[in-house]
Amino acid sequence: MIFSKGNPSQDKIRQLSVYIDQSSSIVATTGAGISVAGGGVTYGQMRMANRGTARRHSSQDGHNSFLPTYLETMFSYQPSYAHYALAELEAEGKITGIITTNVDCMHTIAGSKNVAEIQGSLQVNCCSKCGRYYDGYEIWKQDELPMCESCGGEILPWPLYSHIGIWNADARKARDWIAKADLILVIGTHGNYGDVYWDYRKRGAVIVQINPGHTYFDSIADLNIREDSDEVFHKLMEMRDKKE
Repeated sequence: MIFSKGNPSQDKIRQLSVYIDQSSSIVATTGAGISVAGGGVTYGQMRMANRGTARRHSSQDGHNSFLPTYLETMFSYQPSYAHYALAELEAEGKITGIITTNVDCMHTIAGSKNVAEIQGSLQVNCCSKCGRYYDGYEIWKQDELPMCESCGGEILPWPLYSHIGIWNADARKARDWIAKADLILVIGTHGNYGDVYWDYRKRGAVIVQINPGHTYFDSIADLNIREDSDEVFHKLMEMRDKKE
């Protein structure tokens, strides 16, 4: 890909690359915007599925509503380019961790190891009867509602079981990572979840926002890149490859 001289987008992405090189601890925070390019389900769609399940008296009916809305989409699509790019940066030792409100497991599927899913995901599942936890999204790769091996109760993913509550184990990881980060990448998200993790950020950390729309982060970001995350990371990774 060839960039023209004086291209504002190219200049901002070059500055992002400099920030990455100069940083010793980088945390990425992501929202629905990073998953949409890959066909992922948004937070709003998950809320709709959650309400639909809560309104039904039958667990099976709730599951049948949830499955086509979310699960079939999840397993039909792949992570976006940005998911893979973040995983690559983590493998290079640049990304310390990823904090996400997404529940689609796409960061894990893309290969990222250090992911804090602060609202849980389909990797965190719980029996609604006895409370036994089941780790891993593979449990949902079936047509029938998974049942608990211990008591025969219905297994639900954490976002439905908790009515989209906070998964405290990952919230603690998020606070620890962001407290040490000197560069924070804000990608495709609109909310800061202040008392959950954002208010714990290190004083003086550089903030780079990647989002085509306007958000809360506009006024506090040191650098705003107004493009879709896939476009930005395509250009960024190509630029970094040329430097090697």
